[in-house]
Amino acid sequence: MDLWLSFVQGFLFSLSLCFDLGMVNVAIIKTGVERGFKSSFMIGFGSCFGDLTYLALALVGFSFVLEITVVRWVLWIAGTAVLLLLAYKMAKESVHPKMIDWNAREGSGGTERKPKKKLADFLFGLGTALSSPTIMLWFVASAGPIVAEMHGSSRYAIAVFIAGFFTAGLLWSLGMAFISSRAGKALGAKFVRVISLLSAVLFIYFAVRVFLSGLQYVLGNK
Repeated sequence: MDLWLSFVQGFLFSLSLCFDLGMVNVAIIKTGVERGFKSSFMIGFGSCFGDLTYLALALVGFSFVLEITVVRWVLWIAGTAVLLLLAYKMAKESVHPKMIDWNAREGSGGTERKPKKKLADFLFGLGTALSSPTIMLWFVASAGPIVAEMHGSSRYAIAVFIAGFFTAGLLWSLGMAFISSRAGKALGAKFVRVISLLSAVLFIYFAVRVFLSGLQYVLGNK
């Protein structure tokens, strides 16, 4: 696999996770509105390492079971179905978005709370990513089939794939922290609709790729 293509695939793979309005994104946005850019970014930065943890487990774990025909059938059929369901979920949320409490403020009870240290924000982002049911479901549904395409690739291609994955998460964290700290309240529901719609498009893209890969590798016995 071409190294540049590996980077792009890893980048898009990560974006399909970032676009979901789950626990991590809500935490990043809420913190940006309440405590500003730095705290919001550190939560996103920590979540990047949580995502990397799941990706590493996927890369190691799936390589040992991909040779089993039944496993391949389950990965591609179930993976395609779940990705389509997630695409539907995101499309639905683009019409009826989940609203975030933009007016929430820490210290609104009359006493100001001290800002959290950067390490605490980082660890909070890491823990949120590792415990998020949305992220767990996403990796169960899509990590196996997509990572299967890396099976047999060189170490350099896999390293570049991981670099693309991490880069997308980092840039997403920077963008979300900046936007939420500057204009989160003003964007409101429109902002959530855009995220949900883009997420739906990416989930459909990966569902098609997973299905076509199934035709090539499962039915073709490659």
